[in-house]
Amino acid sequence: MILQLLFILAAIVIGARLGGIGLGVLGGLGLACLTFIFGLEPTSPPIDVMLMIAAVIAAASAMQAAGGLDLMVKWAERLLRKHPERITILGPLVTYFFTFVAGTGHVAYSVLPVIAEVATDSKIRPERPLGISVIASQQAITASPISAATVALLSMLSFSGITLLDILMISVPCTLVGVLAGAFYSMRVGKELYEDADFLKKLENGDYKTEHYEAKGVQDIRKAVWAVAIFVLTTVAVVLFGSVESWRPTFVVEGEIRVLSMAYIIEILMLSAAALILLITKTDAVKAAQGSVFLAGMQAVVAIFGIAWMGDTFIAGNIVELKASIESTVTQMPWLFGIALFLMSILLFSQAATIRALLPLGIGLGISPFMLIALFPAVNGYFFIPNYPTVVAAINFDRTGTTRIGKYMLNHSFMIPGLIATATSVLLGLLIVQFL
Repeated sequence: MILQLLFILAAIVIGARLGGIGLGVLGGLGLACLTFIFGLEPTSPPIDVMLMIAAVIAAASAMQAAGGLDLMVKWAERLLRKHPERITILGPLVTYFFTFVAGTGHVAYSVLPVIAEVATDSKIRPERPLGISVIASQQAITASPISAATVALLSMLSFSGITLLDILMISVPCTLVGVLAGAFYSMRVGKELYEDADFLKKLENGDYKTEHYEAKGVQDIRKAVWAVAIFVLTTVAVVLFGSVESWRPTFVVEGEIRVLSMAYIIEILMLSAAALILLITKTDAVKAAQGSVFLAGMQAVVAIFGIAWMGDTFIAGNIVELKASIESTVTQMPWLFGIALFLMSILLFSQAATIRALLPLGIGLGISPFMLIALFPAVNGYFFIPNYPTVVAAINFDRTGTTRIGKYMLNHSFMIPGLIATATSVLLGLLIVQFL
């Protein structure tokens, strides 16, 4: 079992270094080792999760192609420039909202340069809002009803009667409070901008350029509004169907009444939303497949395909040994499973892949479904090593140089806000589930 685990960790580390689809295809190679070398029988691939994510990505990509994301960025820019003195609070709330609505943290790219410029113009150290804004865009993944991670969690806990509302009523308030806790801490991070020696040196040497940034304009406002409206209404419909089982269609099959699963509902609604956006706004479907949301989303699908399948196979093949070695410890202290989720997310760079890889173990160990929901925000650990795209982008957008990676790599601008937000979210979740 230990040898198998070493093969899995090697596949994860190498795949993460390759980037792109590397994580998914290395998961496939790890699965080949487990199957052909160690003789483990492969489990079923995570088809439902992959198809749900693909449907959501299709709808989000259509909205982006129609100008919906650009319109949302313009609205956000207007808000941030209107209240520049509150940028450290408003910045993370904006990136949180963007991710919550779109289901992917990659939408934050468009807002980060606005946050950096508004902070600099207001003589606020850009590190303060940028650090927590990146963290907020990750925390919202575990609160969004249509994110890949939430969809994976819902599909895997459906056996216990858990609904989408059960997940959201814990994850939304917990992650919001966590983000605000990180934001309040960030308001006192570092020296004031014009007291920072490195920034003053940049000014003195003429290395700092005051270039004005303005968010991309929207060519057709009407099309963009339609796209945003359709996408948001579909998201609301997903929440309603996921929360009220009596609203879901029922079918009589061989005398047995069957309720349409949430996997099918999400797939049907999101594909329909994508179709309506393309038809009503007359958007080029090829353009939708070329956007940043589609590319990032499809990489996530491939990652889940390989990594989750490999993880499922390993856990299913060794569940007896795993339960015998750690069941008593985890039963007494189930919060330890949250640490495992956090550490795995650092390696996988994906909340959804972490959930699909580790949650079967948590379920097999008998951890309460509500406890697993409370621990859900622990999968937001990939800020720990500062090489994730949104982290790198935030560093590059800060022309003052205050957002940085420290001398020892781990003492970077995102570490403390990230730890505060994640720990607060999990601890509050553990407190809430005591009353459920």
